[in-house]
Amino acid sequence: MQSVTRRLSSLSHLTWPLALTFVGVVLLSLGVAYLFIHVYRTVEGLPPFVSLLTLQFLPRPLRGVLLMLVGMAVLAFGIWRLSGVVVIPIPNPQAEGSDDLVLGYRRDAPPAITVLSGGPGLLVLSAMGEQVRRLTCIVPVQDPVEYYYRAAGLFNMQNVYYVVPTPEPIGVVAELDDGTRMDVRRLNLDPTIAERHVERLFLEHHGPEPPRLTRLAAESIRDADAIVLGPGSLFESILPNLLIDELREAIANSPARKIYVCNLMTEPGRTTGFGVAEHIAAIKRFGGFTPDYVLVNAQRIDPEIYQLYAAANQSPVYLDPEEYEETTLLPGSKVTQQQVMIEGSVVIEADLASSVIQYTASLTNPTESRAVRVLRHDSQKLGHAILELIRRT
Repeated sequence: MQSVTRRLSSLSHLTWPLALTFVGVVLLSLGVAYLFIHVYRTVEGLPPFVSLLTLQFLPRPLRGVLLMLVGMAVLAFGIWRLSGVVVIPIPNPQAEGSDDLVLGYRRDAPPAITVLSGGPGLLVLSAMGEQVRRLTCIVPVQDPVEYYYRAAGLFNMQNVYYVVPTPEPIGVVAELDDGTRMDVRRLNLDPTIAERHVERLFLEHHGPEPPRLTRLAAESIRDADAIVLGPGSLFESILPNLLIDELREAIANSPARKIYVCNLMTEPGRTTGFGVAEHIAAIKRFGGFTPDYVLVNAQRIDPEIYQLYAAANQSPVYLDPEEYEETTLLPGSKVTQQQVMIEGSVVIEADLASSVIQYTASLTNPTESRAVRVLRHDSQKLGHAILELIRRT
């Protein structure tokens, strides 16, 4: 009942136009009826089918009731179909005191979203499950899917599914800018490489043929309205899957909107010294495509949190004005805003993060824990930004 009421409420701006239309239809019907009566009384020798069309074989009261019922049914069906179109009043700035009623914004079905990320990033986006038709998370190629199902079991998630890109996990090796090679998952564990960054990635696949993409992963990309990269480690959670030929080609050929959620902080030993442009360039280099949109956190962090990250050789990833190539207009914005274009991607700054309290081991005494404030992507803020972007485009 609530869904019916919500749909019909979209006609609130058309109350008077519909009432006048109804009165006009009634008057038109009376005029047609009078004409028919005149024809019957003055014209002789009418064809037999005219008698059938006008229900002359029925008593007049029954004719009237039957025609009223049919008319009401047709009118109700027409109003119901009309309510399927969202009616939005938009002020006309060029004509003071007048508004335009814009028709044609139809209610679309909730989007199907495919996510490429890993670790906490997938759990952050899983909060969107209630607002989408299907949220399919393709886990990193080196991770078993069981980890994510166990983590998801702690929450009541709807419409969220986890799939693997390949039948079996495949190791990923990173080569740093100094030539050092190691497992991509060990990069953040070695403090001696904190000032380095990744130059190349390799899959540890030794079979005669390239790794095959699973059917579920292929179908999720094929049916997606939007493909979201991140949030998560660029070189550990996002780019490894793009080393799979079939997956990379499927994303590049998909008509779905491709949205990249940029990291909040650089990662020691992985993206040290990277700005927004370097993150986008890495996706273009390894994936062979450029995201349509890039979401960057615009929130400036507190000095205390900044010092904490600086001690760990991390710095915020902000939008640098020197990276701007050009500006464009994002359609659908209530207020016209200029959006930045970098590497062919529209970069949008938004408040996407929140500071949270996290307990970690003390630096001086590992047996003790201490509470520190860290910056994390906010599931509600990020989910709203992604869904709003999909709705606009």
